Amino acid sequence: MIRVIRVLGLLLFASGFILFNSLIFLGSHRFSREIVQHQIQNEIQRNHFIKTAAALFEQPRQSNATFVRELNVVFDKANRESVYFDRYLRKDLLYRITKSAALGPARDRPLLMLFMTIGLSIFGGLLYILPKLKHQAGIQNNGIFFNAMKNGGWLGILTGSWLIIFYITLYFFPEYMTHWVLLVDPLSQALNGNEAGRFFLYGVIYTLCILVMGTRMMIHYRHSRYQQFRTISVMFFQTGFAFLIPEILIRLNKPYFDFKNIWPLDYSFFFDYRLDQMMQQGTLGIFMLGWGLGLMLLGVPIFTYFFGKRWYCSWVCGCGGLAETLGDPYRQLSNKSVKAWKIERWMIHGVLAFAIMMTIAVLYTYFTKSSWIIFIDSYTLREVYGFAIGSVFAGVIGTGFYPLMGNRVWCRFGCPLAAYLGLIQRFKSRFRITTNGGQCISCGNCSTYCEMGIDVRWYAQRGQNIVRSSCVGCGVCSSVCPRGVLNLETRNEESRLGTPILIGNNGIELSEV
Repeated sequence: MIRVIRVLGLLLFASGFILFNSLIFLGSHRFSREIVQHQIQNEIQRNHFIKTAAALFEQPRQSNATFVRELNVVFDKANRESVYFDRYLRKDLLYRITKSAALGPARDRPLLMLFMTIGLSIFGGLLYILPKLKHQAGIQNNGIFFNAMKNGGWLGILTGSWLIIFYITLYFFPEYMTHWVLLVDPLSQALNGNEAGRFFLYGVIYTLCILVMGTRMMIHYRHSRYQQFRTISVMFFQTGFAFLIPEILIRLNKPYFDFKNIWPLDYSFFFDYRLDQMMQQGTLGIFMLGWGLGLMLLGVPIFTYFFGKRWYCSWVCGCGGLAETLGDPYRQLSNKSVKAWKIERWMIHGVLAFAIMMTIAVLYTYFTKSSWIIFIDSYTLREVYGFAIGSVFAGVIGTGFYPLMGNRVWCRFGCPLAAYLGLIQRFKSRFRITTNGGQCISCGNCSTYCEMGIDVRWYAQRGQNIVRSSCVGCGVCSSVCPRGVLNLETRNEESRLGTPILIGNNGIELSEV
């Protein structure tokens, strides 16, 4: 019976997922003068665009790609005739015009199609997950390295490829996903009073993934109260602080603000438009500014001192939340080699240095009203950072590479906040993972399941406390240990490094606690 339910769940998930992808090809587009008048504010640009695109009006286009290509021809002609649309305006208009002209089932019956696609996928996913409650609590390897989805095999490669294509489309070619955005228009209208944008769609999918796969985490790790606590925590913060509260703020005509996001992860916090926006909102805006500064300057060092970086990376962060839930089946793919560790150190601290340099540049621009620092243009710097780190690294690589390189690629190699937290954890924190070398049987479960690429067994064999800047304190190494060798602790700072217990011909050396 359980097998039947899981197969049914898999079929429902596949049906919803296939229909979701098919929506791009099921819709059509019809262009009109009214759409142009509504979307283009500049009168000269609007009149010229209407004149140039007149032949396209009221002519149905069955292919999204064809419609986008014809719009690009119009923009190119306008620019050649000195009615200039800069690349930012052009990109925005291309997306908004394409969405406004879209026709089809997503436009006609958005709620029904939302249920038939995303809703059906969720229901099927839960049917596949919930029967695991009948299994014995605790972690079983169950042949994960023989699973095409979990061992970097063909199914994992297909999944990773889809995620990469999704993120590339989201960030760089949103005009091709307008039929998806139409699905969540009713939700957006209900929450913030506006039509949905591409990032609202992303927020909906992101949050639902954490909730559904968080349910899987609760079942999978139900033998551990700590795993249940941190899973509930990331589900709560993602749903409330990262999704619902910012959308409600927009409905109240307040600035969009994610109260759990912290500089330098929130790299745009010090951008001039963000600072002006907060300063213009009176008391609430000043509170937002103070909240962000307080978390960065006081919250991070204080909480990290008492709890390690796990207070954020494992309990609060949305990126970490997605990695821990959606990415959990791929944690064993994280590279544990010394070479990977060396690359990780240089890359993540390089990103932190880049974020600091960019922030100094934009603050200089804000206070001096000059964009140039010697030979550096702050606007170019923030654009490069947003593209390379904010879009490509955090999105395309950070999530798309889950099935290929493990679930914490972004956290290990690219997150500037993880680097900031890690430096404090390494040198000034009460947190450590203690080990008992005498009990270790060298099974290797701890190293296999470590998502941060730490060879935990190496420490466990020697009875040495694990004090690593990269450790996010997820506690999975402790949860999968069959002998209870590993324990997450916050004790006095002085003894956290300790002296390893050496077992062998050299005898045993005990450190004072």
